Amino acid sequence: MQLDIFTLVPQAFGWMTERPPVSTVLGTELELRLFNYRESTPLRAGQVDDDPYGGGAGMVLRVDVVAAALEKAYGAATPGHRVVALAPGGRRLDQRLVEELAAEERLTVLSARFEGFDERIIEHLCTDVVSIGPYVLSGGELPAMVIADAIARLLPGALSEGSSELESFSLELDGGVEYPHFTRPADFRGWTVPDVLLSGDHARIDAWRREQSRLRSTEVLL
Repeated sequence: MQLDIFTLVPQAFGWMTERPPVSTVLGTELELRLFNYRESTPLRAGQVDDDPYGGGAGMVLRVDVVAAALEKAYGAATPGHRVVALAPGGRRLDQRLVEELAAEERLTVLSARFEGFDERIIEHLCTDVVSIGPYVLSGGELPAMVIADAIARLLPGALSEGSSELESFSLELDGGVEYPHFTRPADFRGWTVPDVLLSGDHARIDAWRREQSRLRSTEVLL
């Protein structure tokens, strides 16, 4: 998979590329490319954003800057594959969406400072808008890293076969929120592990996990 991330802070991704699961698949199943808007901006002095029309706080990433970055990378502002902008009001990232994105052969992710885009970027240059939550961060680099990490762990070889992580994070139990986990000791200060998990009855354990996942999913929806 080719994953291209457009950012103002490419150095922010350094730590992630040195650690699993990204480092495990980097150069084999995953080609991660980082593009700095400032290196292709048509404006002077590396300018990439501007004050919003109509006034207001903050700066907005300019549409001409993003178009220039895409044109330099792909030869066209609309490259013909999926281009995702990261913004608080977008489609909420969940495991199903991660799996959907991971199935793409090529994926472009656009981040912005304070996640502020000129609306024409979203309307004309993107195919999707994705959010990791309805809040504003100091930059789109963190959401981009969330997407990269979540995608990487789904790629072949990222996690060892039979790993409990593979089961835990795939959320295969009806696509719901993850069930609770326990490990040794079975009794700590009177805080005990549910008896069903100590029973050795895997059918009962699977049923308990599905029910816990369903209950937690319902709570999240409420």
